[in-house]
Amino acid sequence: MKPITRMTAALALALGLTLSAVAAQSASISGEVRKIDAGAGKITLKHGPAKSLGMDEAMTMVYRVTDPALLKQVKVGDKVTFEAEEAAAGYTVTKMQKAK
Repeated sequence: MKPITRMTAALALALGLTLSAVAAQSASISGEVRKIDAGAGKITLKHGPAKSLGMDEAMTMVYRVTDPALLKQVKVGDKVTFEAEEAAAGYTVTKMQKAK
């Protein structure tokens, strides 16, 4: 491989990793836990804009969770960051952690 080709490949790899990190950050939503319904596998979150879900304004919504164990990691009033996706049954939290 020629030196210029190696540099081009390295630059493309670095750019790809940077774009992946930016995409992952933009998918993350900041919010606050308002209610937990462990029996139904749902959580109510007050959050800011959720660009990854096409929501441009802040709102409070009820979400399903993919893993009920997520609900045991938080309590009402906790600040969280989470990722969610739109499914046939509604919006579903796929990842969640307490905000730092």
